[in-house]
Amino acid sequence: MNRYGILPAAIIAPIAMVAIVSTAHAQATASASPDKLVQAAVEGVITKIKSDPETRAGDLAKITAVVRREFLPYTDFGRTTRLAVGNAWKQATPEQQKTLQEQFTSLLVRSYAVSLSQLREQSPKFSYKPAKTGSNANDSVVATRVLNNGDEMLIDYRLQKGADGWKIYDINMMGAWLIEVYRKQFADIVARDGIDGLIKYLTSHNAR
Repeated sequence: MNRYGILPAAIIAPIAMVAIVSTAHAQATASASPDKLVQAAVEGVITKIKSDPETRAGDLAKITAVVRREFLPYTDFGRTTRLAVGNAWKQATPEQQKTLQEQFTSLLVRSYAVSLSQLREQSPKFSYKPAKTGSNANDSVVATRVLNNGDEMLIDYRLQKGADGWKIYDINMMGAWLIEVYRKQFADIVARDGIDGLIKYLTSHNAR
């Protein structure tokens, strides 16, 4: 991880295994339980990569388009952005909030696309545990186990239930929740450069 909290592809790669399925499938699973939704999404992305010659060949632009088209319906990146920006979110104007969400979403989409390009020829195996729901019945965690080339990784997906079903908004890898990682790094940038500084950083990063 670099000083600004942008996770390297090797770490963020398994995150990209979430929910790259068709929009029709997304609609069909809108009422699914959290664990079944994650399972369908994870298995869908593997199928998508291997069945599309262009993404399998590593066309990053095509992979990015797939991520934006197929991944976003399974997420609530608005919530992810609000929680990652933290207290500074309330200080931002509506226009700044809109820009922050757009830029942070683009950052994650591009990161997932790079990860997918590296995983296109691999065959990871997944197992899923039943979703755990605490006192808040609308918030749930799905634990998964990933085996890839003899390596094991445990990944937790946090979902929230809204009017249109469960949405993934946070991921825990090796004991670190994605939102917590970004919140600390974003807070450092805001403390030094303000909200506009964070927007400038995200915009510059996405323009590379």
